Amino acid sequence: MKTLRKGKWPATIALAAMVSTQSAAPIAYARSNSQAPMSQGASTTTPIKHVIVLIGENWSFDSIYATYVPKRGTVANLLSKGIVDANGSPGINSGLASQDAVNLPLPATYFISSNNKTAYSPLPTPQVNGAPNVPQPLGGTAPFDNSVPDSLLPVLEPSLEVSDLFLLRTGATGAAGTTGLDSRVTDATNLPNTSFQITGPNLPYDSYTGDTVHRFYHMWQQTDCNVANTTLTNPAGCLRDLYRFVGLARDDSGGNSMGFFNVQNGDAPVFESLADEFTLSDNFHQSVMGGTAANHMALGTGDAIFWTTFMGQTQPPLSQIADPDPLNPAASDKYTRDKAWTNCGDLSQPGVPAVFSYLTSLHLNSNCQNVFYMVNNLSPGFLPNGTVDSASILAGTKVPPSALRTIGDELNDHNISWAYYGGGYDAAVRVANGSTDPTDTAIAQNYCDICNFESYVTSIMGSSAQRATHIKDAIDFFSDLQAGTLPAVSFVKPDSYVDGHPASSKARLVRGDAGEHRRSDERSERHRIVRRIR
Repeated sequence: MKTLRKGKWPATIALAAMVSTQSAAPIAYARSNSQAPMSQGASTTTPIKHVIVLIGENWSFDSIYATYVPKRGTVANLLSKGIVDANGSPGINSGLASQDAVNLPLPATYFISSNNKTAYSPLPTPQVNGAPNVPQPLGGTAPFDNSVPDSLLPVLEPSLEVSDLFLLRTGATGAAGTTGLDSRVTDATNLPNTSFQITGPNLPYDSYTGDTVHRFYHMWQQTDCNVANTTLTNPAGCLRDLYRFVGLARDDSGGNSMGFFNVQNGDAPVFESLADEFTLSDNFHQSVMGGTAANHMALGTGDAIFWTTFMGQTQPPLSQIADPDPLNPAASDKYTRDKAWTNCGDLSQPGVPAVFSYLTSLHLNSNCQNVFYMVNNLSPGFLPNGTVDSASILAGTKVPPSALRTIGDELNDHNISWAYYGGGYDAAVRVANGSTDPTDTAIAQNYCDICNFESYVTSIMGSSAQRATHIKDAIDFFSDLQAGTLPAVSFVKPDSYVDGHPASSKARLVRGDAGEHRRSDERSERHRIVRRIR
């Protein structure tokens, strides 16, 4: 097993220094055409020789940069809008982030906007929602307990520096379980109805926190969009005031999505440093409504993946088709079927008319065909070794192999080198090939197959030659970087130990700032890597 220790994520993050909810936009580093490329001999029209996309998980811009003050220029965040003050308390315009509950009874069918609302007082409580309450043995998520020896930590997570491996043992919530109130948040049961600071005396930055809702129909409803609300500064007419209402209906995240880290108090120091040095985008949330899988497909294809006839089955089973109509409109907004497939080209399908009508009111085309699209997380039908899980596909719980064209196909057609580096991929292949080694199993289950947009398509995943050339483990990125053999285009996805996803990971791991006192060293490391790429 590879145990490279040289590369570390803070330096790598400098190559794609942007936070978003589901994926990060690329930062390209340029150098003169007169210089020989690091790994490719072909000249390019521009000085740019390498594009690297590093992708974290499920933190919005304001979750990280709510109180950031730029060294140069301006930024649109909670602080600049007066929603919060620099100390994390509510600001003069805190009401801009207030949240509402839709009054009962609810409409009988799915809706994405309401005028029948009441403001919360106080804000619904933050929830631990899946965050580990105690250190775990091998086989689950981190943090690990003492049954996992120190010698195994660099094998489980080879991307971390040795000095940072202790982070795989810290940050458990200490709660009685993995659901319910997150009492670590200051004044958790009496929060004002606005954004709130996550960290405090009982919840340091090095902590696992509860997950948030990130599903297609839920996110449309949370955003509360209506053409009647459009203004010059809000042309979409979205009020964004139903985040808590929808989260409560799923019985999971409470007030979580209103939380933010405070860089003014020392949170996210490496990302603050990156923002000081590099271009920062303050106006991108994610590509499409929904979670990880749909957004990674949008990143890799500019499209949405849909059901392709498989072994004669022309659509997913009814049990796997989303029905977001309220199960009991008199009681709550809990959906009838919270599933992953929807045919947005068929106005008779539940949920579709509300979104279609809104888009039409803005004179926008839905571009939907009469097929079932994957709108929530489903694994690809291809296993990591290229075999096909037919039983799961027929059950509707995985996606049939697709002919959808990806950026990999486009790069291949133009003879441009590329690779997708996914954390844990090598172990996932070994498990797919029959390995029952506990370490392989632990690593493999933290490989994000739904993040790898190439793993859904036949042209890449169905070809052993294409897999061998283009689909690699994240640790290979560091090896290729050091060897000077990086391809022209690299997509880098950390495994779920260190991707920062709430509950299953923590922000401090993906941001790589274990040693906050090492910030000057990390800046030097970033510059060293940039020079190497150039």
